[in-house]
Amino acid sequence: MELTSEVVSSMAIGAVFKDFDGKKINSLDFHRTEDRLVTASDDEAIRLYDTANAKWLKTIHSKKYGVDKIVFTHHRDSVLYSSKNGWDESLRYLSLHNNSYLRYFKGHRDRVVSLCMSPKNDMFMSGSLDHTVRLWDLRSNACQGLMRVRGRPAVAYDEQGLVFAVSMEGGAIKLFDVRSYDKGPFDTFLVGGDTAEVTSMKFSNDGKHMLLSTANSWLYVLDAFEGHKLHTFELQPVEGGGTLEASFSPNGQFIVSGSGDGTIRVWSVESGTEVACWVGHAGVPAKVKWAPRRMLVASASEVLAFWIPDLNRIAGFGT
Repeated sequence: MELTSEVVSSMAIGAVFKDFDGKKINSLDFHRTEDRLVTASDDEAIRLYDTANAKWLKTIHSKKYGVDKIVFTHHRDSVLYSSKNGWDESLRYLSLHNNSYLRYFKGHRDRVVSLCMSPKNDMFMSGSLDHTVRLWDLRSNACQGLMRVRGRPAVAYDEQGLVFAVSMEGGAIKLFDVRSYDKGPFDTFLVGGDTAEVTSMKFSNDGKHMLLSTANSWLYVLDAFEGHKLHTFELQPVEGGGTLEASFSPNGQFIVSGSGDGTIRVWSVESGTEVACWVGHAGVPAKVKWAPRRMLVASASEVLAFWIPDLNRIAGFGT
């Protein structure tokens, strides 16, 4: 089945997981090649799911450190995560297989607000409220690179793993060559027109576009080569100052994001028009991501929901 506007419009909740004790889900991540999803939540727990069968697999607690940002490494049973306890900002490399720490990465002095794994190798990046971005290698405890930035940073790799982007205060997006980042950025985009901080940043899989989410619930789509602003979307803010995280579809043709009004919106990247508005999620789905290998979207508030195409509705579009 091809991912079209009709398929996107048909999507409905196929499974819901409510075992978070009413606590907020802070982040979620799909594995790139396996049918697995991991979540990090305010009940100080990491949960692993089988997305092919909509099945919970296991829960691992991090009572001592809490858990905030989480990403898969390239291994199906290991993750990186940041803490949320306010006193230890180390990053932790955890085996989900036997609940053992493989390595600690120390250096940040304030909360880590952005965490990104290279799509091609064992490098990863972290951005912190201590106004630094650090580059790391899973194979070494030592920090591989350090950048001092203004404001709250967000970090992202492109899908080829050749370029990474760092956002900073004033709407500046700086692009670096992974192989020579120490020479400084090779390009800088000034988004402008918005004083709010960028809270998350994504490249589309084809490398043509960038997606920025801001602290005041705006989304921007940029041309990844020239930095031109192609589309702007305004969403209902999240009560209490929470932030929204949006996502590209795997084919790069759609953008999906939750909104402070409890809905989930989907837009066409090409035209900028809204193609769907999904309702029925409990709470505000602040974190929304498209699965890389399936026609599946995961949305998270105090519950986790899986959205899948409704075949009956799709059949109805042709009548």
